[in-house]
Amino acid sequence: MEEKHIYIIGSKGIPAKYGGFETFVEELTAHQVSKLLKYHVACLSEKDIPNFTHNGAECFNIQKKKIGPANAIYYDLAALKYSITEIEKNHYQNAIIYILACRIGPFIGKYKKQLKKLGITLLVNPDGHEWLRAKWSAPVKKYWKLSEQLMVKHADLLICDSKNIEKYIQKSYAQYKPKTTYIAYGADLTPSILTNEDEKLQAWYREKGIKENEYYLVVGRFVPENNYETMIREFMASDSTKDFVIITNVEANKFYDQLKQTTGFEKDNRIKFVGTVYDKELIKKIRENAFAYFHGHEVGGTNPSLIEALASSKLNLLLDVGFNREVGEEGALYWAKEKNSLSNLMNHVELTDYSSLENKAKERIQQYFSWEYIVDEYEKVFNNAK
Repeated sequence: MEEKHIYIIGSKGIPAKYGGFETFVEELTAHQVSKLLKYHVACLSEKDIPNFTHNGAECFNIQKKKIGPANAIYYDLAALKYSITEIEKNHYQNAIIYILACRIGPFIGKYKKQLKKLGITLLVNPDGHEWLRAKWSAPVKKYWKLSEQLMVKHADLLICDSKNIEKYIQKSYAQYKPKTTYIAYGADLTPSILTNEDEKLQAWYREKGIKENEYYLVVGRFVPENNYETMIREFMASDSTKDFVIITNVEANKFYDQLKQTTGFEKDNRIKFVGTVYDKELIKKIRENAFAYFHGHEVGGTNPSLIEALASSKLNLLLDVGFNREVGEEGALYWAKEKNSLSNLMNHVELTDYSSLENKAKERIQQYFSWEYIVDEYEKVFNNAK
């Protein structure tokens, strides 16, 4: 059988340096089993550089334009045009274009006829509710919502990484009878190669004034919809003598100053903003050594940092929303945004043995969220797409 060509658009590219989609493409290509698939990955580049190969995938570069937030739309469109041209030029049969996120909905109708003519299957990952994010102005939110609608309308198949997102797509866009499937996001389940005595870890603990098992942890983007304000307020209201360690990027961030004013967290020396950690093994060890992990995300699909936390943290305290419960199930404890919900839960877990939850969480991740399992699910979809 001849090779099937899959063009992946919408991540910043591989090797992965950034977030969820980039890690997904990295793992998808690294764990490839099927010999019948050939991946082509769009990569966002600062300068004009030639194509290269990574994990057996052909990586093609699209140069960044200095046009602010509109660059994301330009990037996806430029990558789409490149993919169509390559497929046509090389006479690839049954090719697939897989677009991650719904940024180019208003333009996709124009290309759909061309895709059909060339026998290209259009797959779309609708991501989370981008239009709900607090950072966007009203006109931008309106654009994201319309863009999502049109991507759903024109996709041959939508791959949702959350069952809740799949339900939402089916319900909200019933008029298009969308064809959907659910494939989750994956996690790396191997423990950190660092030991507790490792100098790298110990130096980090010394620098930040933190002790093993004496801290609650959160790792994630510093945005309002991840509920930092609730977590900080509730932590301040708890009786805990442990620290609250927040691994995030807060440089020149208005939200950080706003939180200072609304919570006064800087007066509580237990709350420690410690910047970012890009060393994979170090962050894994920091997760493993946390007393418990907080997860406050309420927008988006299956969140990568949640799966990573469930794979490596001893105890996970999650905001009780559908996205988080469908991943954590019986392997985590849940809190609401109401006053005292999280602080009461903290006071309770510090006096109660919940060690059985760690195994439940890890077993669940191993069974349904390992990259081997996820990649196998994707390869079935790619191989069967007509």
